[in-house]
Amino acid sequence: MLPRPAIAVLLASAALLAAEPAVKLRVHTPRGESTVDVPLERYVAAVVAGEGGVLRSEAARQALAVAARTYAVRLRGRHSAEGFDFCDTTHCQRADLDAVTPVIEATAAATSGELVWFDGSPAFTPYSRDCAGRTEDAAEVWPDLAGPYLRSQADPYCVRAGSRPWQWSADPAKLLAALTRSGLRAPRAIDRVEIVQRTASGRARTLLLGGAGESVRIGAGSFHAAVGRELGWNTVQSERYEVHAAGGRLVFQGSGSGHGVGLCQRGADQMGAEGRSYREILAFYYPGTAAGATARGIAWQRLGGDSIALFSTDPDRDGAVLELAERLLSAVARRTQWPVPAGIEIRLYPTVDAFRNSTGEPGWVAAHADGRRIHLQPASVLRAHGALDRVLRHELIHVLMEAQAAPSLPLWFREGLAEYLDPSNRPAGAAGFPADSALRQTADSAEARRAYADSLAAVTRLVERYGEATVLGWVGKRGQTPFPQ
Repeated sequence: MLPRPAIAVLLASAALLAAEPAVKLRVHTPRGESTVDVPLERYVAAVVAGEGGVLRSEAARQALAVAARTYAVRLRGRHSAEGFDFCDTTHCQRADLDAVTPVIEATAAATSGELVWFDGSPAFTPYSRDCAGRTEDAAEVWPDLAGPYLRSQADPYCVRAGSRPWQWSADPAKLLAALTRSGLRAPRAIDRVEIVQRTASGRARTLLLGGAGESVRIGAGSFHAAVGRELGWNTVQSERYEVHAAGGRLVFQGSGSGHGVGLCQRGADQMGAEGRSYREILAFYYPGTAAGATARGIAWQRLGGDSIALFSTDPDRDGAVLELAERLLSAVARRTQWPVPAGIEIRLYPTVDAFRNSTGEPGWVAAHADGRRIHLQPASVLRAHGALDRVLRHELIHVLMEAQAAPSLPLWFREGLAEYLDPSNRPAGAAGFPADSALRQTADSAEARRAYADSLAAVTRLVERYGEATVLGWVGKRGQTPFPQ
């Protein structure tokens, strides 16, 4: 077996924030706004400091750290049009770099690199301060980001933590001005606010604003955002409320704080106080997901061919890949006269980040072979690079080769022979035999490309001198090759 699994065509893509050195964060200071590069784990610690200041439980803080890290990985670049990744406000995640303490740094470090996974990809992991006993369905707030792990559910832990009702008495004139400044339609005057539709969790969905002989319907979320931006987020604290008029003012009485989707910090804190671990907290608030440093929860489905089994999350889409792999395998076996081993598997990952985190390979590596199992980046990505045929052929050659290769066969020879057997390759000139270490490293894509080119050139020279049949025959032999082993 090779010291590290064989790798195939090298690509120039990178999809997962966890492998990047920093995030670009727009911070607000007394001197104005600026953009700073912040290492991912430092950013996670800043979010725990900014969002989780009320948490008493270490398990709850760790759960928040994993949720915040996953949120960053999933939504990195949401402000890319403005030249940064995230702002430091609650629009993204409130990040307070100055409030990070050694204790908070240790909290982030305890879960370093861990994400919440669903179906092999980082999940969407929103969280709020207080769900008031029932979480909200994500479809009510973010229809495009909703997932089966973000449906409304009862939260007994938040209830056990104790209710914290709130009340706000609003000046109708200031309320109208806030809505107008946000560009929302409203009557010429407001003297009543009625809740005409609620979500399944009991939160306001649609409001009817009335006054001056007019009435206007408005989404409760839009109303909340406008009031929060203009009059403060400590006014209407959530969409769980009732409204009545009293003494010329509008009185909002409610419970909970925030949108209520996903992890509830009050409930998580109670779970931690009751001895639950951060993984148990995450599993409760994002049911059906799995936390870990590598891709989890991929729903593989098996397609069986004559010699290959393909595992995919979308068999209807990826059936053509299995047919292509069977044709390429037959062609390689005919040319090399190597026997086809039983039990060949191909795992076609649904996303680049799922591939990277399951295999440990960087984004510029297209495939990863481990014994008779081949791990591939998504077919759509490989096709976009014009590399699907080449990657499959390269890895299938490795599978046949490794089934019979002598353990001492150099890595450069294995890789060079796989490259040589690809008819699309044209060797460049090179002297000597390349170092295996250049092929094993994954830190420098340029060095890897040079090593592959040198390996191809070295094997091509051997074929020109000894003939292809002889060189192919060296694969299963010991001590009968013209290079050191």
